[in-house]
Amino acid sequence: MKLSDLFSQKKFVVTSEIGPPKGWHLENTLHEAETIKNRVSAINVTDNQSSVMRFGSLATCHFLKDKNIEPVYQVVCRDRNRIALQSDILSAAAFGIENLLLLTGDHTKLGDHPQAKSVFDLDSVSLIHTVKKLEEGFDIAGNKLDGEPPKFCIGAVVSPCSEPLEPQLIKMEKKVKAGAQFFQTQAIYEVDKFIKFMEKAKQFGVPVMAGIVILKTVGMARYMNENVAGIHVPDNLIEELKKDKEKTKSGQTGIEIAARLIKELKPYCEGIHLMPLGWDDKVPQILDLAGL
Repeated sequence: MKLSDLFSQKKFVVTSEIGPPKGWHLENTLHEAETIKNRVSAINVTDNQSSVMRFGSLATCHFLKDKNIEPVYQVVCRDRNRIALQSDILSAAAFGIENLLLLTGDHTKLGDHPQAKSVFDLDSVSLIHTVKKLEEGFDIAGNKLDGEPPKFCIGAVVSPCSEPLEPQLIKMEKKVKAGAQFFQTQAIYEVDKFIKFMEKAKQFGVPVMAGIVILKTVGMARYMNENVAGIHVPDNLIEELKKDKEKTKSGQTGIEIAARLIKELKPYCEGIHLMPLGWDDKVPQILDLAGL
């Protein structure tokens, strides 16, 4: 089912995320998806996340569909030109994949093939526009498609805690005008900043899903503070992770923080997107604690 249908029904939408393996054996990845499929509306599949070469997002989504698990096909502009992007998105339509999350993507210098050439023929805004053209029955060059055009639910990303915020709002407006139907955010740990963002973003009239990354360690929190733009883990959460090392090591502290954040964010958004980073087995407990 398209996520847009759930939003139109005023459902509070919950999605989670899996990363394909560094290889072609999908057993563990599909098992991760199976553990959470009954608790979420759909499962996002990352597309060579952080510029690290992995098994393909499109093929993984196809395998999820075979297991009656609703996928969200993440597509980044970094690795393919406009011809390949359109080709893959049409392939997704043939596989019955209805939900897309369109991103520009991290530069290759950040990943495990820093010598690779980044493409960036399109960016996220122009890719959204391209998908809308495909839905109208034409490719981006204006050539007519054969047969019935595809129909998707188009998602985009935004970073609500970035400073200054204005560039994010400008880019968000461009994405809405291009055809974005929902937004998924960068990880949020500062609820007050998210509330201020939503006060300004409500003008666009598009559902926003608040992103949650489960905090695993103090080192992880500090790494994000130092290296990930638009994310800041406050000192009080870092102190909470420090307080009981065994509890943190078991994942319980991260579970409690994630559940608490969801409760605080829920009144201000239309959904939650969980990024467990391999801790998929902890998603049900997080949702239970959050009352979802």
